[in-house]
Amino acid sequence: MVKIWYEPPPFGPGTSLNRPSYGVGINNPQWIQALSRRPQGMVITGACVAIAAFAYVPIMVYESRQGLPFTMSPEYVAAQRAYQRYHNMNPIFGISSKTARAADEAH
Repeated sequence: MVKIWYEPPPFGPGTSLNRPSYGVGINNPQWIQALSRRPQGMVITGACVAIAAFAYVPIMVYESRQGLPFTMSPEYVAAQRAYQRYHNMNPIFGISSKTARAADEAH
């Protein structure tokens, strides 16, 4: 029986024998090296939250200048509820149900 001595590559498993590995090396900034050592789930979640927060900034600015849309005014909502009730929309659990009609009549 022949014994085989395995010696891993000098730059870690899955790398070439004569050059350093691709990816995060010693020439990258310190924060990139720190992110590469964290669990991938945390990094991906943090990046998604940061992107979502960055994407919400224009919406927040637009809404602060414009106010609420006209479809959220009390008059529009009342007209929409009356329209839905007239056409008997969602009669089981929605606006045209007996419980919803009783709650609206109580007010």
